[in-house]
Amino acid sequence: MHCEGDEDAATQGLRRHALSRALTVQSDLVLEFGLLSFADASFMLDLAMLSRRLRKSGRRMHIRGAQPQIRRLIEMVGLHRLPGVEVEPAPVVA
Repeated sequence: MHCEGDEDAATQGLRRHALSRALTVQSDLVLEFGLLSFADASFMLDLAMLSRRLRKSGRRMHIRGAQPQIRRLIEMVGLHRLPGVEVEPAPVVA
C-alpha cells in the first residue's frame, strides 16, 4: 500500500476504504511511505489499529521508506514497538 502526501485528521475518512481493503490481503502488509510528507497522530493511531487486526490474523505490517520527520513521529507514538510492526531502517546517505 502506498501512502503519499499528507495524512491527518482531515483525510481520515478518505483512508478508511484503503485500510479496510488492506485487511483482506492474505499476506503481510507492506506500507510504502517514500512519498508521505506529513502525518499526524490520527494516522498513526489508524495504523496501530490496523496492525493489531493484522496480528490477530497472523500477519505483520512492514513500513518502508519513511522520511525522517515521519520516522520521528513513528518513534514518538511508539508504533515501531508494537508486536508485528517492522519499520525498515532509513537508507544510509553517503
